[in-house]
Amino acid sequence: MKILVINAGSSSLKYQLLDMDNESVIAKGNCDRIGIGGHIKHTTFDGKVVDTDCDFPTHTEAFEKLVEVLTTGDAAVVKSMDEISAVGHRVVHGGEQFGKTILADDAVIDAIDALSELAPVHNHPNALALRACKKVLAPGTPQVAVFDTAFHATMPEKAFMYGLPYECYEKYHVRKYGFHGTSHRFVSKALADAMGKDIKDLKIVSCHLGNGSSITAVEGGKSIDTTMGFTPLDGVIMGTRCGSVDASAVTFIQNKMGLSPNETSDYMNKKSGFLGVSGVSSDARDLGAAAADGNKRAKLALEMLRYEIKKYIGSYAAIMNGLDAVLFTGGIGENSDDLREDVCSNMEYLGIKLDKEANKGLHGKLAKISAPDSKVEVWVVPTNEELLIARDTKALVEGKEV
Repeated sequence: MKILVINAGSSSLKYQLLDMDNESVIAKGNCDRIGIGGHIKHTTFDGKVVDTDCDFPTHTEAFEKLVEVLTTGDAAVVKSMDEISAVGHRVVHGGEQFGKTILADDAVIDAIDALSELAPVHNHPNALALRACKKVLAPGTPQVAVFDTAFHATMPEKAFMYGLPYECYEKYHVRKYGFHGTSHRFVSKALADAMGKDIKDLKIVSCHLGNGSSITAVEGGKSIDTTMGFTPLDGVIMGTRCGSVDASAVTFIQNKMGLSPNETSDYMNKKSGFLGVSGVSSDARDLGAAAADGNKRAKLALEMLRYEIKKYIGSYAAIMNGLDAVLFTGGIGENSDDLREDVCSNMEYLGIKLDKEANKGLHGKLAKISAPDSKVEVWVVPTNEELLIARDTKALVEGKEV
């Protein structure tokens, strides 16, 4: 069975075609600059590449080009789209309507689009991609929506509610939703498999760290709390996002700087975080180099992230009444030896003891990095959201429960 996985952004459409008989990637690529020109880079499993500018007024033209490169030319990997059994879509926000993976018919697509108020940068493009696919796929080809928020639908009310008047929840659906759920679900299950244990018996803190970062308490395979909230702005400091801030500080800055609500949102989402604190870059690698050269603000931004991760590990161990494992994933989590060492240092009271040699030079490899006598296991677990989406899609198409 061949399954196409789509991850649509506001001006991009990333994709992977997978052979689910062995879960291998047949081809992958990205259509970007949608609406402002257009470009596609397409790479096959045997190294053939299409890398060219295109005209992508909308996601429909981008998907049509995707079909073209998959089926024609030197880098073709299928003879026709009829060979593709189903398409799985990453959808950022499912609100409270979608707590699990679902077949995406017209009503579901409309509902996804209607949730755009909660995720304006992502949900409308997700709906556009679903509609674009429908136009060019063979009639009856199933489309499946896998929601980033769905994994966190198991959070208890006491965890997802804010201390605002209850009408904010009833009228405007203001609550913690959580994000990166597809990644947290994949890596927590992969960790349980690597440990040789049933995930139902484990208490895990999953640290997805990248340009956007979130930390999740996973108890018995279910999310019971997470750092991102109503939007992906909440939680730890990130590349350009500030993370958790006293709401009164926000209104104070807004008044001082004369910012509109939308301008304030841009200030906190796009000009803060690593970039805002350091004044150097939003990339942790650039901050590491700057800190090594003596830049105190770059060093401060890195220290803030480490401090906050450590704080959440401790708090999540408290709410789970114990801790079996901590995992690191995402671009920073998988590749930064220094961050993992700093976070795990001075955590012996919690049962965490790192093996410094095992922690070195992994660069995205699955590995246990805790010392043999560590009561809590620490792992690096590479994430693979596309594979999880493909697995969910295959299961639904075959009539299985996800």
